[in-house]
Amino acid sequence: MVSLPTDILLGLYLGALVGIIPALGVWAASFGFRYGQELSLPRASAVGLGVVLAALTGGLLSVVGESIVDSAGPVRATLATLLVVGLSMSAHTRGDRMAAEFPRELSIADLGGTTIDKGRADLTKDESELRIRFVGEIGDVEGYPSMPATLREEIRNAEIELPADLRIDELERRVEDRLELTYDLASVSVDIDDRGRARVDAAPPFSGLSKRVGSGRHAVTVSGLVPTGVARGDEVTVITPSAQVRGTVVSAQTESESARGTEPTIEPRSDAEPADGDEPGHVRAPTTTGGRGEVTVAVTRTDVQPLLEASGAKIVVESRDLDREYEVVSMLRRVGHQIQRVGVSADGQLDGATLGTAGLQEHHDVAVLAVRKPGGWLIAPRGETRLEAGDELFAAGTRPNLEGFATTVA
Repeated sequence: MVSLPTDILLGLYLGALVGIIPALGVWAASFGFRYGQELSLPRASAVGLGVVLAALTGGLLSVVGESIVDSAGPVRATLATLLVVGLSMSAHTRGDRMAAEFPRELSIADLGGTTIDKGRADLTKDESELRIRFVGEIGDVEGYPSMPATLREEIRNAEIELPADLRIDELERRVEDRLELTYDLASVSVDIDDRGRARVDAAPPFSGLSKRVGSGRHAVTVSGLVPTGVARGDEVTVITPSAQVRGTVVSAQTESESARGTEPTIEPRSDAEPADGDEPGHVRAPTTTGGRGEVTVAVTRTDVQPLLEASGAKIVVESRDLDREYEVVSMLRRVGHQIQRVGVSADGQLDGATLGTAGLQEHHDVAVLAVRKPGGWLIAPRGETRLEAGDELFAAGTRPNLEGFATTVA
C-alpha cells in the first residue's frame, strides 16, 4: 500500500503531467477570444476546457500504458484535478492579458519593434511628441547597491517627452541618457514597449559630488551669504580676508532650503500651458533661495588652502556669456523653425549624393546645419559634402517641411 506522502507527490506529478497541454490550450483559447472578440473568455469556461483537455490527455496516457494514471486513487486524482484547475486559471489570465497588449494592426515595423504604435501611445495634441511614462517598479541592477525609496519614487513619477517618430531603440537610448544625467545614476537600463511605456532598472550614484569635480580640481565647502538663484555650474568668486578664489559651483544650499540642495530634477507635468520659451519634460536645475548657507566650489589645488583657513567668505556670481549655438537655436525657434535629426538610409534618396546635388533647400525648404558621420562631425557642411548610409543630418526648418523631408528620405 502506498503511503500518504508518496500518494501526494504522485498526485502532483500526475497533475503536472496531464496539465501542460490543457494549459497551452486554455492560453490559446483565451488569447484568441480576447483578441478576436475584444471580450474576456469566462473563467468557468476556461477551467472547464482545461479539465476536459486534461481528461483526454489522461486517457491517452492510459492507452499508451502509463501506470500512474491507471493506479490513481482518490487523493491522487483530487490533487491532480486541483493542479489542472490552477494551471488553467493561470493560463487564462496570461492569455487574456497578452491579447489586450498585442497590437491590432501588425506591420514589419511592429514585428521588428522599431516604432511605437501611435494609435495606442500617449501623444501630444499635434501628435509630434510622445509622453513616456514609467510603469511598474523601478528595478535594481545586479551587482550594484539597491536604489533608495525616494529616488525610486522620483523616477517613477517623472515624465519625458520625445519626438514620436523616433525608433524604439533610439527612444530607449535617449531616456537612458536623460535619466543618467538627471539623477547621476551609476547605471540605467530602459525597456520601452510600442505604447511608449517604459520599464527601468537603475543603480544609484556611487559618489555624486566626485563626478562633478573635473580633473585637477578639488571641492571645498565655504560658508557665507549665498545669492539668490545660484545653481550648479555657476562661476563664482569666493572672497576671503586673504585671497580671492574663482571656482565652479558643484552644490549649494541655504538655511531656508530643504536638504535637497541643488540636485537637478525632472519637473512634473502640469495641465497648464508652458510658459514662453519653456519646453515640456525639460530638465531644470533648482536654484538657491538666498541667505546664509554653504556653497561647495571646485577650485585648483593652490586655491584650496586659503578657503580652508577662512572662517567666512563672500560669494560673488560671475557673468557668463551666452554660447553662440544656444543663441542660434533661440533665434530659430522665434521664427517658428525647429531642428530635427534625420538618418540617411541605405539605397535611399540621399545615399551617395552630395548636399549640393540633393537640393534640400529648393525641394524641401530645409537647411542642413551639421552632418554626423561615423568619423566625426561636420559643422556647416559645404555643398560638396557627400552623404552615405548611416550619416545623420541635423536640419532646420518649419515642422511641416521637416516632416515632409524626413518622410521623403525614409
